[in-house]
Amino acid sequence: MIYLDNAATTRTDPDVVAEMLPFFSEDYGNPSGIYGIAQKSRAAVTAAREKTAHVLGCRADEIFFTSCGSEADNWALKAAFEACRDKGNHIITTQIEHPAILNTCEYLERERGAEITRLAVNEDGVVDLGELEASIRPDTILISVMTANNEIGTIEPIRQIGEIARRHDVLFHTDAVQAFGQIPLHADELNIDMLSASAHKFNGPKGAGFLYIRKGVGIRSFLHGGAQEYNRRAGTENVPGIVGLGAAAKKAEENLARKMEKETRLRDYLIRRIREEVPNVKLNGPDPAVARAGRLPNNVNFSFEFVEGESLLIMLDMRQICASSGSACSSGSLSPSHVLKAIGLSDSLAHGALRLTLSAETTKEELDTTVEAIRGIVERLRGMSPRYEAYRKGTLQAETGSSAF
Repeated sequence: MIYLDNAATTRTDPDVVAEMLPFFSEDYGNPSGIYGIAQKSRAAVTAAREKTAHVLGCRADEIFFTSCGSEADNWALKAAFEACRDKGNHIITTQIEHPAILNTCEYLERERGAEITRLAVNEDGVVDLGELEASIRPDTILISVMTANNEIGTIEPIRQIGEIARRHDVLFHTDAVQAFGQIPLHADELNIDMLSASAHKFNGPKGAGFLYIRKGVGIRSFLHGGAQEYNRRAGTENVPGIVGLGAAAKKAEENLARKMEKETRLRDYLIRRIREEVPNVKLNGPDPAVARAGRLPNNVNFSFEFVEGESLLIMLDMRQICASSGSACSSGSLSPSHVLKAIGLSDSLAHGALRLTLSAETTKEELDTTVEAIRGIVERLRGMSPRYEAYRKGTLQAETGSSAF
């Protein structure tokens, strides 16, 4: 199997699993207990919190563990909205956010009376800072912009957005689910008030995430009950998951520079080969040849004209190559990707998209096999396409420009 869908989830690192295992059946105590086995669990949670905080350059008591990134996103938006109602009800976000943000904003708008500004992005998926600042109103209470896009890999100007938010006394939240453990992040340097992340995106377990809340940001609890997580999130802690998150965060920090260098090199190789060997394709998101730092090191997203992305995925799967057409949280939807539509793609090109996301374990040989497979599959699918036949005959113009065939 060749696994190229690491934006959807990553393999839990064996060293991380080894650290988690004792907390399932040996040191299984509830961290709220006072006896020895419980205190082992409490100490493990504390250690995981410290490891995670170290990666973000923040205080340990600013990290609050959750069940996933989506819960952290919901907590940040809903609690900020409730806490800031005296000031206003206006939230600014973008059109290319993850569904956990967009659907939460829709709920707040529909059920709670929030006013939402959804900013457009340019063809690379980058938000315009001037437009963002001009959108701030006296009743603006929160700006939520993702650190990096899960579909096209665009890295947003988070530091500058945070500066704008601070200047206008507006809270700033960033969904860093795709970015944490993939690129360097420092909460204070980036002017972040709240940040969401999820362990299974950086070789940790599923079912564990966290919300960073800067000291002094007075948002309320999301779950009510016991006094866990400094009285901010009730419920017995998922000790094995939290231990795994902390272990994965520590390992990601230690290997980050090496991982980024390798993934960037392989990403650029994959992009170059597809562009050179498959006609009528469009790279979606920032072009690394133009702005190397503007795209996640492991993200490649192409639209293949005259091809249905779902057919391409199925035929790749038959060759044991795992990829996706976009967000795993939107799989099964017949609608074209909202991200690809926001950057200006037609429905046809959006439906022909393929996302390939690498890991530190990906090899050049795997990418060579993948390119060969894509080239053959695309040729086969186009051979069955009436639109491609019309293009060959010169009666249909290509959206991706003229290419040899």
